[in-house]
Amino acid sequence: MGSWIAAPVFERTRIAGRGVLMNHQPKMVQHTSLVVRSVYAERPMTNTTDGPLSGLRVIDCSGMISGGFATTQLADFGADVIMVEHPKHGDPIRAWPPFQDDVSLWWKSIGRNKRCVTLDLSSDRGAALLLELIEGADIFFENFRPGTLEGWGIGPKQLRSVNEELIVVRLSGYGQTGPRSEKPGFGTVAEGLSGWAHANGFPDREPLLPPISLADLSAAQFAIQAAMFAIFERDVTGSGVGQTIDVSLYEPLFRLFLGDVESYDRTGEIRERTGNQHPNTAPRNVYETADGYMTLSASSQRIFENVMDAIGRADLISDPRFETNEKRVDNATELDAVIEEWTRQRSTDEAITEMEAADAIVGPVYTMADIFEDEQYEARNDIVSVEDDDVGDVRTAGPVPKFSRTPGEVTHMGPRHGEHNEEVYLEELDLPPEEYDTLIEEGVI
Repeated sequence: MGSWIAAPVFERTRIAGRGVLMNHQPKMVQHTSLVVRSVYAERPMTNTTDGPLSGLRVIDCSGMISGGFATTQLADFGADVIMVEHPKHGDPIRAWPPFQDDVSLWWKSIGRNKRCVTLDLSSDRGAALLLELIEGADIFFENFRPGTLEGWGIGPKQLRSVNEELIVVRLSGYGQTGPRSEKPGFGTVAEGLSGWAHANGFPDREPLLPPISLADLSAAQFAIQAAMFAIFERDVTGSGVGQTIDVSLYEPLFRLFLGDVESYDRTGEIRERTGNQHPNTAPRNVYETADGYMTLSASSQRIFENVMDAIGRADLISDPRFETNEKRVDNATELDAVIEEWTRQRSTDEAITEMEAADAIVGPVYTMADIFEDEQYEARNDIVSVEDDDVGDVRTAGPVPKFSRTPGEVTHMGPRHGEHNEEVYLEELDLPPEEYDTLIEEGVI
């Protein structure tokens, strides 16, 4: 049995779709757990699941990759995400290849589990409708150039004037402050500015950009974690009010350089490109095999010794060049050559089998075709099938991470442009049909 302490216990309810802290007075609770009771009234949310974010409403005015992927993750785990697009032109990702029957599969992926409405935010009536949507929301995402929303009269101050609990997540190239803040920003520029491109690639080649939208996707993850921090502060710590979160594209990547900031400050050293080698541990690389490639990492002394045993070179364990990790890093090229001489004489499967028998840490280098056939991916439902009205039965990445009680789910792929207009405006905002028709005619929705 735990001791008893005074701690806040919150009962949160939804009134007309809006969150209200009903009680934030200290009560006696058992020290073994802090209980937060969340009670949400029923409301139409056709795309949500029983995931851990069930009952959370998100208004997404961001589009593209960073905001789009952040809200996809939230939607995968039960949040009701309403994505707002311009009436004439939707999210640019709708026009990104690959296509099936002129339908973007990129969009089908990043738009999944969301509801899509159209709205011209630059119009007075469009701005007013956004404020109506905001009344029932927990989180608002936007990625306009800094100052754009304020110019339309719907900046964070105006948004929270109708919903003081609202958490506003702002994504931009450089953040909302600083000398570059008003410039447009894309992930490619952020990958250069953050130091990432300089450190990536091989020492005898030019800086290398990633093959995926790394800056955008990293910013998305930081935006999600920040939004959850703010939810905790609002609902559990008990302030009961929202705040604004400022996420740039370059800073999340910059934050991932653990030790590099301190190293330059104290020693003046700059991380240089090392290819597939690691500056702090060896051996670690991609090694050629008789029929492809494999990966290997030996970041501890014991694993290094296991690798040497596997390739029949136990004599190298006491070799002065390799006897410590620091010396192995200094002589990584020579060590890699010894390992690759062994791997090239075996197929990938054979090399992995022999390495694993010696308790080495290795793996294959997969293509997407390999992933579709892999039993590990299959066992964890990492690829799931979803029926879609546009492209038929399509396989997509399953939600991750895995939850024991409230797992994520993919209920539908990316909707059509404005597919949920009637559901949101007529049924949830209760607009009169004649006003709805007028707004369509005027190009507001």
